[in-house]
Amino acid sequence: MTSTASISFRYGALRPLLSALGMGPGFSRVEVDNDTLHVVMGWAFRAAIPVRQITGVRQRTGLVGGIGVHGWRGRWLVNGATTGLLVITIDPPVRAWATGFPVQLRELTLSLEDPAALSVALGR
Repeated sequence: MTSTASISFRYGALRPLLSALGMGPGFSRVEVDNDTLHVVMGWAFRAAIPVRQITGVRQRTGLVGGIGVHGWRGRWLVNGATTGLLVITIDPPVRAWATGFPVQLRELTLSLEDPAALSVALGR
């Protein structure tokens, strides 16, 4: 890919709090550039995922376990809202950073303003 696609995180009622904590829209981004998906939520999360390692993309409905950055055993939720959720499966897993610590990333769920736009940017 030679162009950059930018998709905004979706934020809900906790947007002011996340902004005050440095994880709001001014500090966060989701971009596809040069065959890499870049995800940054302020200081709390960052990842650079090669598009060739993305094996699945699907929308998610139902309840999620929080707002912000949460994860365990390679499955991470990075969200500002409980809607507009997109689940990205990665194989082999990649290294990401959560609160400054390296973590394994094999599944990433994001809350996005336009989940379909990211699916298209990833070629799905």
